[in-house]
Amino acid sequence: MDKSIIQLVDELPTDNITVKVLNALDYVAPGEWSNLTGFDNNIRAITGVTDAKVIQKIRDRAASLYIDPQQGYQFAIKLYQTIDKADTAMAAAALANKVSEKIGFLSFLGKITPKADVTQSIDLVLKIAVEIIAFCKLNGIPQPNPQEFANSLTNNYQNASLMRMVALVCLDGILPLGPDFLSKIQGVINGTDASAITQNPVFLAVNNFLPGSNPSDKVGFISQSFNSVQGWMNNLVSKTGITPQSISSNLGNFIQIADDNLDLVAAFLDQTTNYYEHTGIQTVARSLILQAYTLVKEEIKQEEQKPIQDVSSAVKSDRNQYEVSKTVEVWDNDEEDWYQGTIEKIQDDQFFIHYLGYGSSYDEWVGEDDIRTRDLRSTDENGYAVGQKVKCWDDDQEAWYSATIEQIQGQQYYLHYVGYDSSYDEWVDSDEIS
Repeated sequence: MDKSIIQLVDELPTDNITVKVLNALDYVAPGEWSNLTGFDNNIRAITGVTDAKVIQKIRDRAASLYIDPQQGYQFAIKLYQTIDKADTAMAAAALANKVSEKIGFLSFLGKITPKADVTQSIDLVLKIAVEIIAFCKLNGIPQPNPQEFANSLTNNYQNASLMRMVALVCLDGILPLGPDFLSKIQGVINGTDASAITQNPVFLAVNNFLPGSNPSDKVGFISQSFNSVQGWMNNLVSKTGITPQSISSNLGNFIQIADDNLDLVAAFLDQTTNYYEHTGIQTVARSLILQAYTLVKEEIKQEEQKPIQDVSSAVKSDRNQYEVSKTVEVWDNDEEDWYQGTIEKIQDDQFFIHYLGYGSSYDEWVGEDDIRTRDLRSTDENGYAVGQKVKCWDDDQEAWYSATIEQIQGQQYYLHYVGYDSSYDEWVDSDEIS
């Protein structure tokens, strides 16, 4: 079974070679990328929301949107994962070829592995094609549109999306192919037989995602994709002055690099990093969270606009249950449990309680929020019933909240929180309530 977007984000590494490499490239796009991990942490960072219950609503809505095939989020993740996995296999082939060129007794490897420049060029243009397809899916564009993507890349790309494209230029372009990587790639596209592309393992891995009814159409789309972003890539290099040496210098913070070994380093990084998948998950999470946040805000707004009706009546109804001499259950926040007692006095919404089995020294005033009545004859196997007041634990706030049970399904309880509108209503497990 595919992992949920919440699992994918929660499992993103906080520090590995991929993270180190992306941090090393910060000098190309300063401040654009930070390694946001943990889904709730992403919600807080992206939306600014701190209310635990609103965060939960955004989280739930995002999880639902992710598995909706009409949205394209899961499809985009599959693309990012597929291209990175296939790229790792190709990196091994490229690395074997470079080793065969530099170490004579392994020269036979060159006969069974593709030339590195051809391999690297095909790898890069296929990543661009995948980026365009994912972009269109995430933005509701019916068909992959290279020009629409190029416009957005120039004007709107930021955060993890921009860093992914920066890494593509640096790690898949300049580092392995040199400063003239664009002309080398163009030469491969124009001068290589189409079969060299269509038989390429990365192409075969993403073939079903590429638009076109035949291999020729798919190769045409790949070429069109590269042509659409050449200008942006060239401008990035000109504006930032990135070179193989500057990239290696910044990467040198965690790996020793010699200038004459940059092609080997590039192949090694291809094989040991998954920056496309890593930043792709972050891109999808950001898009999902923003959409979910918009929907949740609208829900909350609509709830607030509804006529205020049953809060005061519910309070009156509750108060009618309580009278002097009545036996009730009283919540002890220190012991986190309910204790039986009788109401000795009532003053407004305060009740003077005598605890059964305890001396009068324990008698005390408690608020209505901390007392309840309970009909044990109508409870389920856990001792709960619809309409019953309970306390529910909130891990984020580390506090107990009063709620009433609206529905019961097995070990799940649908709660309405006292003093909150219905936008906060939610299902919880039996072990979360008391």
